[in-house]
Amino acid sequence: MSDKQAIRNLYFRQGMTVSAISRQLNFDPRTVTKIIDQEDWNTPAPRKRAPVPSILDPYKPTIDAWLEADRQARRKQRHTARRVYDRLRKEMNCTASYRTIAAYVTQKRQELFGNQAAFIPLEHPAGEAQVDFGEADMRERGVLKTGFYLNVSYPQSNGGYFQLFYGQNLECVMEGLLTIFSHVGGVATKLWFDNLKPVVSKILRGGDRNLSERFARFQEHHRFDTTFCNPDAGHEKGNVEGKVGYHRRNALVPIPEFDDIATFNRQLLEWGDEDRQRQHYRKNATIAELFAADRQAFLPLPAIPFDTGRYETVRTDGYGKFTIDGKYTYSTSPQYVRSEVIVRLSAFDARITDRDGKFIVSHARLYGERRQEAMDWLPYLTQLSRRPGAYKYSGIPTLLPPSVQDFLNACDRARRKETLQVLAQITEQTDFPTATAALLEALNRGADDADSIIALFRRMTEIPLDFSCFSLPDSIPGQRELQPDLSVYSNFLPQGGEKH
Repeated sequence: MSDKQAIRNLYFRQGMTVSAISRQLNFDPRTVTKIIDQEDWNTPAPRKRAPVPSILDPYKPTIDAWLEADRQARRKQRHTARRVYDRLRKEMNCTASYRTIAAYVTQKRQELFGNQAAFIPLEHPAGEAQVDFGEADMRERGVLKTGFYLNVSYPQSNGGYFQLFYGQNLECVMEGLLTIFSHVGGVATKLWFDNLKPVVSKILRGGDRNLSERFARFQEHHRFDTTFCNPDAGHEKGNVEGKVGYHRRNALVPIPEFDDIATFNRQLLEWGDEDRQRQHYRKNATIAELFAADRQAFLPLPAIPFDTGRYETVRTDGYGKFTIDGKYTYSTSPQYVRSEVIVRLSAFDARITDRDGKFIVSHARLYGERRQEAMDWLPYLTQLSRRPGAYKYSGIPTLLPPSVQDFLNACDRARRKETLQVLAQITEQTDFPTATAALLEALNRGADDADSIIALFRRMTEIPLDFSCFSLPDSIPGQRELQPDLSVYSNFLPQGGEKH
């Protein structure tokens, strides 16, 4: 990937010809041309399992806290790699090798105690943007949550937009940037970042950065440049630092309440449009007028959409479940027990397919520090109908109306099995809400056998025949329209709850 970036940099940013690049980098001209013309930088479909996590991952927050505290300690009283190694073994029974711990301590110390002498000018040409996250609370469907919002500011005009997320991973970064790029109609020529871990995989000696491969693909796909601030030098991107606070004070106070985060994020884009109508704090023009220069400088949006999802090939356990990132467990379906499936993780959901691309189930993506599980019981409904004794211990009862719960709780094993089989059958044909509605209607009419439930389902879903389009020839005499009185038949129908 670094060779490809070097070729594209020489061509697009330094103006070298294909033949000159070929001679300088010793590549075949056809290879150089192919890399220059490449438009799709999406990550290839996964073929192998994800790499095994480091044994040190559970202890990294502790190491970070120790080294962060060292910033306030005397130089000779700071942790050495050997001291960190000894404390982890003694206090936390860590079995990681000294070499592994020492390598991570060196990397973290470079982030915390790197050179901070240089300062970056805060004047920006039109088209550049700065990026940073802020933290804020939100109330979604009445539940208080802590979230993060990705801020994109345009320093030349002081325009800005932001999007709300549940985390700060690479999917949130890329989806937030793509949403804002699409909304404003172009890609910023240069993005200024601090050292976001999802974006920067390593800070090198001399100030260079190794980018994560997926973000490097995202950058090449959209052709923007990047600049990274020195560690602990937020003033180098002061415009977006100010925007983080401005957005919180003006759009997130009081705590926002909503039912759907996607809808709320669209409203935030509209809020950003309205905010551009105010006067610039220093220049004699509105932000909207100045933003026109930014828009004119933007790079065009790529013709091929970029897939921001993270793909993982995982193997399920005996319950048809798998775990991602060591603490987030997702369900699939009983038919995929102990088999390989592919999960696509976006900022908001986890979409699961089999190895042939057949859709299995989708979950809301899990976030947070504690272990969590996302369980969709509907794919397990058929399996549950074969084992009705497990009904009370599953999550299916919580999906049913109270009257249906009461009915199934009162059923004997045979009747419960028959009812669950009908629910599973109708769910496969349509969906679970329709199956539940048919069962509820049957119970309201005093019928609870399988044939009655299926008959009511068909009456609810089948389209009646329309004979209005048929016309008879004039030779056939007209017939008087009959108006039968069907009320007499109502006497034969039992009332709800009554059986005959």
